Amino acid sequence: MFHVELRHFPRVARAFNLGREELDARILIPWVTGTAVEMDDRRWAPERAKLAIYEGRALASDELGMGRGWSNAGRSGEQVTERLLAETKQRVKAPPALVELKRELLARCGRARLGLREIVALAETEQPSLRASERLALAEQAVWELLHAGQLRLLRDGAPLGNEDWQPALLSWGSWAGEGPEAIFVEAL
Repeated sequence: MFHVELRHFPRVARAFNLGREELDARILIPWVTGTAVEMDDRRWAPERAKLAIYEGRALASDELGMGRGWSNAGRSGEQVTERLLAETKQRVKAPPALVELKRELLARCGRARLGLREIVALAETEQPSLRASERLALAEQAVWELLHAGQLRLLRDGAPLGNEDWQPALLSWGSWAGEGPEAIFVEAL
């Protein structure tokens, strides 16, 4: 069993007795792909929060009560955070289509700003056999990863967006449609 703690001062969220499949789906895969993890009605961004994972026996409900769960997880388990993150990164390696789109996106952004709508069109050019939803997902993932790698920045009305505004901007359909005040552009750093 796995026991998880997410921490971003002053907040802490913990989950106990997770199986590997649940741990992968809820925590590890979103974390290594740069997506916020949802736990305890909060979103925990990998670039700001700290993650700790212990592997050990299942903890009984009386071991979890009165705030004793995390200390019991630490006493009876083994800290496996780095190992599990490394394994997950290996399994979630970028597909060739994503690598190629990121390369082409950086090359084009080196010459001029691109609207998010243009990035979807670029994904269509690079991967014409993909469904429209898959091309949008590919474009979104490419932008997200390049932002986190510090190779791109998002702009609205010519002003850079802070990293706290990346997710709302990229989750808005208006941003990708390139219409009205929600038009978002990317440029290389």
